[in-house]
Amino acid sequence: MSTAGGSNPEYVTARVKARKSALYGDEEYRKLIRMGPAEIARFMEESDYEDEINALGSRHSGVDLIEYALNRNLAKQFDDLLRWADGRLYDLIARYLRKFDAWNVKTVIRGLYSGADRDAVSDDLIRAGEFDDEFLDRLLDAPSIEEVVERLSGTIFGPGLDDAYADYEDTDVLVPLENAIDRTYYSHLLEGLVVDEATQQYRELLEAEIDFRNARNALRLAQTGADIDPAEYFIKGGSLFSASELATLAKNRDELVSKIRESKYGDDLSDALDELESAESLIRFERALDVALLKYTDQLGHVFPLSITPIASYILAKEREVDNIRAIARGREAGLPEEQIEQELVIL
Repeated sequence: MSTAGGSNPEYVTARVKARKSALYGDEEYRKLIRMGPAEIARFMEESDYEDEINALGSRHSGVDLIEYALNRNLAKQFDDLLRWADGRLYDLIARYLRKFDAWNVKTVIRGLYSGADRDAVSDDLIRAGEFDDEFLDRLLDAPSIEEVVERLSGTIFGPGLDDAYADYEDTDVLVPLENAIDRTYYSHLLEGLVVDEATQQYRELLEAEIDFRNARNALRLAQTGADIDPAEYFIKGGSLFSASELATLAKNRDELVSKIRESKYGDDLSDALDELESAESLIRFERALDVALLKYTDQLGHVFPLSITPIASYILAKEREVDNIRAIARGREAGLPEEQIEQELVIL
């Protein structure tokens, strides 16, 4: 639909509620872990992915079929959100979906940094943001990270990446570039956001995303050992940390977890925070952060149901489903033990 006219949250949230009820649960993930790629594809064919599996099955098989079906279904789901929405709600959803532009830029940069095959990088793109296929192909064809930054100069990400590129050259770690992308995304998301009764919980959801993103980035910076001040890459808009405080907490994970536990997130996220404390690696710590964010945003979606908040909560939940299925399929193809694959999943 369009930004013209009034919003229609009642209609959209009702549709989203039905879509969310059809998402896979933890039991389905545990079943999938015991299947091979062909069995996973057949399982998906009996669910919401039926159209994609049937349409792509004659050209692809195995993990490739699963990957393409996941990406096509994800884009279709989010296109539906925009098609259903009107007015201000349409604008809010469109701006939130730019997270996939941010994801795609980071994916291209990571691919160049690691020397990954172009087609493999392309398979990881989520074509659900504002960047069209032609522009994404231009990014994929860039011969270097510097060229990617140049090709993004006319987009919202250009200025931030220009500023961060010198730090990337000095340190040879991607955190400055990735954080610049996140900062730009959230800055534009919050710009001009009028907080009223219908968007108060949405503002709290965005605060939680920013708080957890700041925590994640600070820990990544600390782990690299690079001489970079986390305060320089602080994302404004959260409520849990100041820039200087985060720079200090990044050096002590226990204190960081204690800060979250004592915050407004603590009461509702006790189990997830227990996992944060016991996590033996940064990857498990980040998975626990993902669980905490999903639980928190799902709770907010019930507070004021006739707003964008339950829609944003659904977007996060759908991302989780796609990421989990992809991780299972790749893990099974690589012959990883079931226990190791399960550690890669975001399970509530």
